[in-house]
Amino acid sequence: MDYEKGKDYISLNQITDLDELVERSAELLYHDGVILTPTDTVYGLICLPTSDIAIKKIFDMKERPVNRHLPIIVADWQQAEAALPVAWNQPARKLADSFWPGALTIACGVIENDVKWLEGRVEVGIRAPDHVYIQKLARKMGPLLMTSANRHGEDTPHTIEGALGSLAIPPSLAIDGGVLSGAPSTLVNVNLPKPRIERSGSIPDAEIERVVSCG
Repeated sequence: MDYEKGKDYISLNQITDLDELVERSAELLYHDGVILTPTDTVYGLICLPTSDIAIKKIFDMKERPVNRHLPIIVADWQQAEAALPVAWNQPARKLADSFWPGALTIACGVIENDVKWLEGRVEVGIRAPDHVYIQKLARKMGPLLMTSANRHGEDTPHTIEGALGSLAIPPSLAIDGGVLSGAPSTLVNVNLPKPRIERSGSIPDAEIERVVSCG
C-alpha cells in the first residue's frame, strides 16, 4: 500500500509541540479515526472504544476475525482502576505497580456494568505503554482501544513503512517513531485462581513470577 508522506504522516523526530499532536489526534479519534502509532514495543492501531465505525476500520485494516476483542490502553494503573469496570485485584495491582508504564498486558475479569462498549466481554487485556505520546493521549481521552499494526496472522513490522505496507487500508494518521524492538508485551492473566503468564514477551517470566509470588 502506498502512503504519501504529508499531512497524514508525521515523524516524532520533527514534532516540537507534543501537546499539539495530542490535540490533533484527539480530534481525529472523536471523528471515528484510527491512528497508527509507535509504542514502547511495536507499532499499534488506536481508536476510541465508543466508535463502532473506527473499531470496524481496525478489523478491516488487519483483516482480523471479529470475534477477537481489542486490548485496552490506559495512561497508568490509577486510570485503569478508576475508569474501567474490571476486577482490579491484588495481583493486578502488584504487577502494574512493578511494571507500568511498560511492556506488560494484564488480563482482568470484567465485572457487571453498563458500559456499552464492554458488552459481551468477560475479560479484557489492559496495558499502559511506556510512551509519552500514548500516555498524554490516554490522560486526555480516557481508556482507548489498541492492537498491533499488522495483518492478522503476520508478524508485526518494526518500522512505520512495514506497518503501513501490512495493512489492508490506510489509517487516518500515521506517526513515525523510528525502528522499534518488535518484542511483544508480556501477557499475564490475573482472572484466574492463580495468575498465569499467557504470552512471554519483553518482561522476563522470572520477573513476573517474582512479583506475583511476593507477599
